[in-house]
Amino acid sequence: MSTNTLLIELGTEELPPKALKKLAIAFYDSITEQLNTAALSFDDAKWFATPRRLAVQVKGLQQQQADKIIEKRGPAINVAFDNEGNPSKAAQGWARSNGITVDKAERLTTNKGEWLLHKAVKVGQSVAELVPAITATAVNKLPVPKPMRWGSSRIQFIRPIHTVTMMFGSEIIEGEILGIASSNILKGHRFHCEGDVTLDCADNYESALKSAYVIADYDVRRQSIVDDINAAANSLKATALLDDELVDEVTSINEWPSVLVGSFAEDFLQVPAEPLIYSMKDHQKYFPVMDANGNLLAKFIFVTNIESKQPEQVIRGNEKVIRPRLADAEFFFKTDKKQTLESRLESLENVLFQKQLGTLKAKSERIAELSKHIANTVNANGEHAYRAGLLSKTDLMSDMVLEFPQVQGTMGKYYAQNDGEVAEVAQALEDQYLPRFAGDSLPEGVIGASVAVADKVDTLVGIFGINQAPKGDKDPFALRRAAIGLIRIIIEKELSLDIADLLTVSIASYGDKLVNQQTAADVIDFIIGRYRAFYQEQGISVDVIQAVLANKPTAPLDFDQRVKAVSYFRSLDEAQALAAANKRVGNILAKFDGELFAEFNNELATEPAEIALAQQYKALTAEITPLFANKDYQQALSKLASLRAPVDEFFDNVMVMADDEAVKTNRLTLLSQLRASFFNIADISLLQ
Repeated sequence: MSTNTLLIELGTEELPPKALKKLAIAFYDSITEQLNTAALSFDDAKWFATPRRLAVQVKGLQQQQADKIIEKRGPAINVAFDNEGNPSKAAQGWARSNGITVDKAERLTTNKGEWLLHKAVKVGQSVAELVPAITATAVNKLPVPKPMRWGSSRIQFIRPIHTVTMMFGSEIIEGEILGIASSNILKGHRFHCEGDVTLDCADNYESALKSAYVIADYDVRRQSIVDDINAAANSLKATALLDDELVDEVTSINEWPSVLVGSFAEDFLQVPAEPLIYSMKDHQKYFPVMDANGNLLAKFIFVTNIESKQPEQVIRGNEKVIRPRLADAEFFFKTDKKQTLESRLESLENVLFQKQLGTLKAKSERIAELSKHIANTVNANGEHAYRAGLLSKTDLMSDMVLEFPQVQGTMGKYYAQNDGEVAEVAQALEDQYLPRFAGDSLPEGVIGASVAVADKVDTLVGIFGINQAPKGDKDPFALRRAAIGLIRIIIEKELSLDIADLLTVSIASYGDKLVNQQTAADVIDFIIGRYRAFYQEQGISVDVIQAVLANKPTAPLDFDQRVKAVSYFRSLDEAQALAAANKRVGNILAKFDGELFAEFNNELATEPAEIALAQQYKALTAEITPLFANKDYQQALSKLASLRAPVDEFFDNVMVMADDEAVKTNRLTLLSQLRASFFNIADISLLQ
């Protein structure tokens, strides 16, 4: 069967840049899925996206569906005919519905009987017949958050539609999408292309648009932008800050990108780099550049959608636009420095953290107390931690952070340095928000870590304390992120902190504001619930995580040590047999309703295997007790693994459930003590 190339394009007004790629992929997914459902095979498919178009090109597409034989079973023969062989009304009605007479019907014979049968041929539809409906369905399924109307039409879409192109090879597929008839007319670049572009063949889509100053391939356009930005930065002996999201956004607002370099007054570099960078990237979509030492240069790289004959005019215009933005940042910085962070503390009384939980000032005071407790616990400077916690939210009241919220914490650090605060305190003001996302860096020092942990614990306790736990995908206070961040800081900074202890201090600091009597238990369960995803990302098997979770350790660093020890133990040859033995012991003990002895009684031991296991276990206990005390779980499990042979010998040769009650209880006591030694670390019976 012959094949050809299909092209579907929607020509629109400028599409939302942050949604462009998502829309293009959704359009592609829907069309290719429908082609597969329609049993139309193809060699390859590709999506295209520019600010003014969404398109899909399908190469080697089967021209028409294959014909299908459809079997329609009729009434059973004994129902289809009377005793004289005349067709019944049921048979006649069935035949009419299939467009035949009864005598034209075939017979279907099986071991269950015989029926009338009609074999109909369903002629396959062509691409031209199917594509308009496929396109309409794909358009209707696009994730359009806010559809709009235009003109006097009642039609709605994300942006007004100007052209629709549906072509198969060189043939235009007739149809109408969103009120626009299909044609072979494309729109070129808004400024560089005069008139419309007539597409002669679906295969020539990219080349036709390129001649009209449009790079239709999103990935090609993106790579071109990245390459040109890097080249421009290299010419400055600098490095451009290539944020992926910003590169995507710039790719989505340019059809024919041209990269240029602008400058600003070096006096602006007296302002901290972060607000300048934020202003350039988020407000103007510019790419800042850094020198070899990581210092911001008075240069910026930007992408324009025109290939100007006078690029200096374009550069001058962009320099004129960025100047007042940077001047604002400079003004805010100079103004903010006239007031100390400490003097802003009282103004936090006017800002609510949460209406049931009080103000940001109250939160700062709670964070300060908890930070001090944490620092003292890990042998750090409690007074520095208290000071950092107390000032932790004061920069939120500065003009700079009110204008540029993304630099909260960072500006706190600069203002603290300006106020003469201790270096650790200043750094902690920035570190308190770390980590902000998966894989983000952690606080530099222990004081910063103390404040970061205190802030997250305070939020978790407060929100759970008023019964506002996350539900489904709704997590307005980002509690899941806070819990993961808490786990990461404690483990990776190797802080000997117990969550249960921190919760006790935090809950007490809230006074009578909390209404949930199960706050501590709920927060612990919530944090423990984050461990599974945290360790699975590191390649730890689920059964290892579950084995440690059985003990519910509340100290994250201790939990981590157990997980690593059990993961190592799981790799040992003895692990499988000992896990099975522990499971067997657990099942036996579950059925025992008596009371075990305080200690194993050697005088009641009669079997050699029983005596041998008891002796080896007793000798081993002396070795592993200090290992447990030092939390050297891996070494403890390695030593316990040596009991595999005597345990196997015990189960092979000793009747645990002896007739003599004392002997039975004694043997169960030995097994219980043995199992408890493993359970000190984890429930290894859960290992697969």
